[in-house]
Amino acid sequence: MLFKNAFLKISAGILSAFLLGLFGTAGYYSSNLPDHITTENGTVEFKAYPDLKTDYIAADRAAVSLMGTIPVKSVAVDRKEPPVLIAGGSPFGIKLLMEGVMVTDMGDVDGISCPAEDAGIELGDVITHADNVPLTSNKDLQRVISESCGNSVKLRISRDGQELTAAVSPIYSEKDEKWRSGMWVRDSIAGIGTLTFIDKATGRFSGLGHPICDSDTGELVPLHSGEAVPVKITETKKGQPGSPGELHGQFTGLPMYGTLSGNSGCGVFGTLSDTGEERLGTSAEYKLGYRQDIALGEAYILSTVSGTEPKMYSAVIEEVDYNSRNASKNMIIRITDEELINSSGGIVQGMSGSPIIQNDRLVGAVTHVFVNDPTKGYGVFAESMYENLVKN
Repeated sequence: MLFKNAFLKISAGILSAFLLGLFGTAGYYSSNLPDHITTENGTVEFKAYPDLKTDYIAADRAAVSLMGTIPVKSVAVDRKEPPVLIAGGSPFGIKLLMEGVMVTDMGDVDGISCPAEDAGIELGDVITHADNVPLTSNKDLQRVISESCGNSVKLRISRDGQELTAAVSPIYSEKDEKWRSGMWVRDSIAGIGTLTFIDKATGRFSGLGHPICDSDTGELVPLHSGEAVPVKITETKKGQPGSPGELHGQFTGLPMYGTLSGNSGCGVFGTLSDTGEERLGTSAEYKLGYRQDIALGEAYILSTVSGTEPKMYSAVIEEVDYNSRNASKNMIIRITDEELINSSGGIVQGMSGSPIIQNDRLVGAVTHVFVNDPTKGYGVFAESMYENLVKN
């Protein structure tokens, strides 16, 4: 009898632990699934999570369960034909002119004080107007400061999506023989990225996969205007554990590919010029892959690590977070292509935006490299990039 009671207790404990594990797994899946998905043919299947089953409970809503028994959540479903995208992989130069000027540093004027700091200005603030004069460059701001002759200058500031005002009283610098505000600002940024795709229907394009942020403040750069220009990769600095690699290139001076109109959490967006469409619009075409169609396993990236022409390299998608809160970190990929690993170490800076192809669909873009393992990095959903392209 004692043996029987002990056996029953052990069995009950094992069953309880098993059930707790199942419900814990269901909770994990629930937090990682989106509330809304788009599907091409009405089929709802989360390919990275094969244990999940779905059944329609309404014309536009599906119930998701673990192994068909334990409820996980319900998701809204929208049926839509995916757009046809021209794959990128080509490097391009980025020239951005900010919407205003961004404060990147502050310091005392001649050791006296810092007027900008005294006025409540913070690093990362974007100053859009000075005494009601719109600012498009550092020269614009310095001219207003110089002409103030020490009188208070009213600044209009954008901070975390809010518009603020501040009054700065410049100090005359005996050293520089100029009126100074004690702040350093940036008005433009240039760099190299990779084109992700062109929307065949509109001629608009998307690239980079992550936002362009100021190197000093980490703040997203507000875009006033910008250009995507041809660039030639001249050198690839190979990535090593603890030391990210980098593509080095030079602007070719050829006519620009197009104009940039948006800088968001999912990359930069713009419209191709006629010549840009002629030079970039001849690559392979793929349908957009919706996020739930992304599976763990074999994939490919298109990228350029030398010259101007992209090549296809093998990779593996190791993790997918369908409901990622970070706009540019939706999946983890690992480079398996020996040629790319030998030449670059894997993923390097400048490859951001390289399209990810899986099952003949364009499903994402490379965004970040793992510093301690350059063969691995993050990717963003192509669906998210396309949604932002449509909005911008």
